[in-house]
Amino acid sequence: MKITKEFTAKTVEEAKEAAAAELGVAMEKITFSIIEEPKKGLFGKTKGEARVEAVYEETKTDLAYKYIESILKKMNLENIRISAENSDDGAKFEVTADGFDEIIGKKGELLDALQYLASLACNKIDRDYFRVSLDSNGFRDRRKQQLEELTRKIAANVKKNGRTSALEPMNPYERRIVHATASEIEGVTSKSVGVEPYRKVLISSTERRERKNDDRRGSGRKGGRRSRPEKSFDITTSFEKDYKKPKPEDTLDLGSGLYSKIDI
Repeated sequence: MKITKEFTAKTVEEAKEAAAAELGVAMEKITFSIIEEPKKGLFGKTKGEARVEAVYEETKTDLAYKYIESILKKMNLENIRISAENSDDGAKFEVTADGFDEIIGKKGELLDALQYLASLACNKIDRDYFRVSLDSNGFRDRRKQQLEELTRKIAANVKKNGRTSALEPMNPYERRIVHATASEIEGVTSKSVGVEPYRKVLISSTERRERKNDDRRGSGRKGGRRSRPEKSFDITTSFEKDYKKPKPEDTLDLGSGLYSKIDI
């Protein structure tokens, strides 16, 4: 988004400083054109004011940066530090501030919310999707490791007892981590069920359970009992059953290959 505006001040330098302050960016990011300079009068005095035209090409990275900064300031956080690294389809922001680690939550709900809102703020100017990733002090890596460990633990239990197990509701990014981890474990499969914000991952065994009764007693033994078919495991709560109407899933570009076939 291009911003063009004129600024006046006693000197050209002061006009440029005023432009940088109002636009909220460094002076080096603005293109200036001098329209008028103060005229020199008698005894070295100047007449009139300097007038400059400031042209600033505001990127989506700038919009997301300014939005994140404004929210953190409204939270009365101190020593706010934000860095941005551009990628092919978006930008990754690293945020630190005094007390910020304590308020992002155990599962990063605040971090996810701020990331989502910043994405909305910078994508409203056109239809070209710009992906915003927000992290703080390595939280995303720690959360990824926790989810991978949790998936492996649940998968081991599923393989042992043969019963489908449901994880807690997660956002699309975290569900993708669970699916990726489960795909590397032999004997289990995963799928997502439900609607947002209650969509969750189910992990199921791909191996048939042995019929222990038949093995112990023998299929030809008189009076032998037939094992009853195991009841299906319904993980849907009564509250979630009220949300049967489909909603559009968050758009995820999973690309081609193995994970493109997984219903996130």
